Amino acid sequence: MATHASFMPGVKVQNRVWTWLTTVDHKRIGILYGTTSFVFFLLAGLESLLMRVQLARPDSTLIGPQAYNELFTMHGTTMIFLAVMPLSTAFINFAVPLLIGARDVAFPRLNALSYWLFLAGGLLLNFGWLLGTAPDAGWFGYANLTSRQFSPGPHLDFWILAIQMLGVSSILGALNFVVTIINMRAPGMQLLWMPVFVWMVLVTQFLVLLAFPPLTVGMIFLMFDRFFGTLFFSPAAGGDPLLWQHLFWIFAHPEVYILILPPMGIISEVIPTFAAKPLFGAPMMIYAGIAIGFLSFGVWSHHMFAVGLGPAADSAFSMITMLIAIPTGVKILNWIMTLWGGRIRFRAPLYFALGFIGMFTMGGLSGVMHASPPVDLQQTDSYFVVAHLHYVLFGGSVFALFAGAYYWWPKVFGRMLDERLGRIHFWLTLIGFNVAFFPMHILGLLGMPRRVYTYAPDLGWNLWNLLATIGAFLIGASLLVFLANVVKTTRTGTPAGGDPWDGRTLEWSISSPPPAWNFSRIPTVHGRDEFWLRKHGDHDGRRPPDPVPAAPAPIHMPPPSYWPILVAASLLVMMVGFLLTIGQVAIGGLLTLLSIYGFALEYHHKPYGDEVRPSS
Repeated sequence: MATHASFMPGVKVQNRVWTWLTTVDHKRIGILYGTTSFVFFLLAGLESLLMRVQLARPDSTLIGPQAYNELFTMHGTTMIFLAVMPLSTAFINFAVPLLIGARDVAFPRLNALSYWLFLAGGLLLNFGWLLGTAPDAGWFGYANLTSRQFSPGPHLDFWILAIQMLGVSSILGALNFVVTIINMRAPGMQLLWMPVFVWMVLVTQFLVLLAFPPLTVGMIFLMFDRFFGTLFFSPAAGGDPLLWQHLFWIFAHPEVYILILPPMGIISEVIPTFAAKPLFGAPMMIYAGIAIGFLSFGVWSHHMFAVGLGPAADSAFSMITMLIAIPTGVKILNWIMTLWGGRIRFRAPLYFALGFIGMFTMGGLSGVMHASPPVDLQQTDSYFVVAHLHYVLFGGSVFALFAGAYYWWPKVFGRMLDERLGRIHFWLTLIGFNVAFFPMHILGLLGMPRRVYTYAPDLGWNLWNLLATIGAFLIGASLLVFLANVVKTTRTGTPAGGDPWDGRTLEWSISSPPPAWNFSRIPTVHGRDEFWLRKHGDHDGRRPPDPVPAAPAPIHMPPPSYWPILVAASLLVMMVGFLLTIGQVAIGGLLTLLSIYGFALEYHHKPYGDEVRPSS
């Protein structure tokens, strides 16, 4: 029977599913992150379309106020925590070990655990939809809207518990990639020779390690308030609602750069490839990224100018907010200088990269306006801020993520995405994005507050809201084009080969898709853009020595493990128990402890993993 099992379709499917459930391969985990987060991205987009249909005309009754509160809360939370951030993590997982010449990440099973915790947190967050009790207090979670008085029932409980699970996932992933980047670089790869994408990832992981603990503290306070009757944010009991704002924004403004720095790194890989030039001022790009990360912790209270912090605090946070625009400007200048005089090839990845530069610059300009407290007081909580946020996070992060998708797709799957559909996708996205979000600047200046579910017909907002809704549906159409491109590529895509773009970095030196062990022989690095130097030499025509042909030496690969998914499932049971009975909390807690014990000792007697012998 065992001999013939491979010919049984059911066994094949079961084996294939089991290999994905137990995988610890960073490339497969990257694909899992990308697929899951794209599904959440589509869900968040559907939520936004429902809101835009409600706002397309005045006095609409399609959606009531409670449902609208749930929609904008879930849209913001899903986009931040379940879509844009994990989409970056997908690229980080797949590309970083290849870019630094490593065979895997430092802790493969911890990497798998990070993914399964992310999936468990995303499911927990969306369980509220199934029960009709989705979170409803806004993704900022401002006190006292999150108290039982204003949000009875389990609405916010789902949000609190899910965000804590997602925070654990992010911190575990950050620890893993800090160790991977610092300790597992190929021989000869000096820190300043690392690709800029890897540098931006490294800065981002330190931001995660420093920014998520304050959010965790705030969530624990809020959980105690809702579950055990404490009053951390109640002024009548000696608490302070501004405490929540400080804890939240000291996380949330670094979170903006957690969302934007990896996409900036993607742009820094795409533009040199399609300009056929080295990245202009690469060391300054690295220093600018470090400066952005450092300064991001000094600007959180520019979100709080309206609460009355006083002139000294307002002045300090205003100056630092203006200062952080300088390293951002350095990056934009260097991308433009890289394009200047280059042998530019206009392909889909470059289109999205150029769209990123233009849209992110527009978002940055409106952001500098908010560095002025008097201006901010006029624009805060208006649709002008909604426009700014989307120009930075959609016009910035999402455009860059699509640039990365078209750029690395052939490396991930071995086939090229259709170029014609890619350009249609880009133009629909660019036009739809500006039609959707530019009118929101005008709506904000006309006085439309954010988070309103309807409006009177005589306020002058009708046309601009209708245009924003049309733009939102154009963006939805662009996503359908992208999905059609993926389906077409899966069936009839052109084989990519190892180096379809004439790339500069190490991932293009191996086959597409890469083998399980990435590199048969770990490369030795002799300068920045090592693979480009091997192919074309430097400006004097000098090339590094050719790598020694790989001998079929044994390679130890980490074996699959089912413990990461068991740990995540046990923790999910415990978290759901907080919403049901104390008995389920106890059962879930016990299962979590047992699964962590099994996870810790799984390969205690076999620390080196499985041995493979590559054929070449």
